[in-house]
Amino acid sequence: MAGMRAFVAGGSNLGDRLAHLRQGLARLAESGVGLSAISSVWETDAIDCADPLPFLNLVVETRFDGTPRQLLDRMLAVERRLGRRRGVRRNEPRALDLDLLWSDTGPRCEPGLVLPHPRMWDRRFVLAPLAELAPDLADASCGLSVADHERRLRTGQPGVVRVGALDGIIGALREPSTA
Repeated sequence: MAGMRAFVAGGSNLGDRLAHLRQGLARLAESGVGLSAISSVWETDAIDCADPLPFLNLVVETRFDGTPRQLLDRMLAVERRLGRRRGVRRNEPRALDLDLLWSDTGPRCEPGLVLPHPRMWDRRFVLAPLAELAPDLADASCGLSVADHERRLRTGQPGVVRVGALDGIIGALREPSTA
């Protein structure tokens, strides 16, 4: 599939986190979003969340014959299909969270869509998996690469651990505690 190249982050911290990520990617593909590459899965501490359940995170490189807004609309539909309710409580636990990080169409700032994602350069749980797929992708505001930003955050955000490839990690995950 040709079209726009974009990177999408996926995360889950409720229930069968791995199954939610797999289902989310399958639904994206079914909706016409081409999945070019998938990072490893990373287990990460929750940041700025009321309930500190650990997340599983990954990044997928996509190809899509449409605009960033159309891709975002498909992503939000997938989240809804898997039970996500946005706007109830900020940073609440969720079965699936999909964020549009970057697109080769260039920067955008419109209601509900800012590209590159405004917080991606300060989130190691995004940068570590993204560095597997696009380590040289540059932050236009300062010229640093994804890999440079990820190294910068290692000390301040240590709770980011590579678990493995999406299909080979069943036994290595810690179960979220509900206490």
